[in-house]
Amino acid sequence: MHAAVLHELGTPHFDDFPDPVAGPGEVVVTVAAAGLNPIDVSRAAGTFYGGPPPLPSVVGSEAVGRVAGRLGRVYLTGSVAPYGAMAERTLVREETLMPVPDGVDDGLAVAFGIAGLAAWLPLAWRTSVAPGETVLVLGATGVVGQIAVQAAKLLGAGRVVAAGRSEEGLARASARGADATVAFGELQGAELTEAFRDAADGDVDLVLDPLWGMPAAAALDALANSGRLIQIGQSAGATAELSSAAIRGRLREIRGHTNTLVPPDVRAEAYATLLGHAAAGRIVVDVEALPLWDVEEAWAKQRAGGGRKLVLVP
Repeated sequence: MHAAVLHELGTPHFDDFPDPVAGPGEVVVTVAAAGLNPIDVSRAAGTFYGGPPPLPSVVGSEAVGRVAGRLGRVYLTGSVAPYGAMAERTLVREETLMPVPDGVDDGLAVAFGIAGLAAWLPLAWRTSVAPGETVLVLGATGVVGQIAVQAAKLLGAGRVVAAGRSEEGLARASARGADATVAFGELQGAELTEAFRDAADGDVDLVLDPLWGMPAAAALDALANSGRLIQIGQSAGATAELSSAAIRGRLREIRGHTNTLVPPDVRAEAYATLLGHAAAGRIVVDVEALPLWDVEEAWAKQRAGGGRKLVLVP
């Protein structure tokens, strides 16, 4: 079969790979669309904290497809190594599959998997947005951030501030519900903290942080007493310099989140909820589909960013 194959750490290439054969508890899924995520790039590069992938192997963490002999589509994440989602077929544990209802196309169904859950679960499960709270979304120009802006509103936030580097992405966030935006530009430290407070019309109750690094430190200083920062990624750096007083002096909290540690039933319920919002047009995501054979171009686009969910179609 054709697949995006990683022969050495770095960028995968379109190549042939042996067909998967299901063992006990496993199923083969014919892939209709596979999602590309920052985690796929870091895994392929060998920089993901979970360790490097086996070589050779097929890349890709999520897809939508079909199982032979069954009606309806399924969403999958976490293929059985050395198989991955970016292939004509992949191998998964049967219990990990989630149904995809009619009314949501393949690209959107993929977009609300890893990215959608990373935006929704921190706000709806890892913490709860209280009615009227002010939510600051860092990295709001990316796919996760765009979904998070809309999710925060649906979950009852009174004011949502979108922050990021791309003016185009911030304009898109405004069109999708952000009440105010902050462009990082040259702002750092106390200046960025003050910009967050100005946009929030006061202190921030909740920060969703896929960046870490300097932006997270500045956002932490903008939190109200008993405010929460939910940490989900490190796009701005693996380390951040934080003062002790900024946390203990205000009873602030920093909470980590990863989709992989969410109970399966919670994850499945959240995914179904997101697809319901998508079908009703309450959450919108820009999707760009590329053919599987163009995986190297997709990799370059992912590294460059751009605020679109990239999907590869076999």
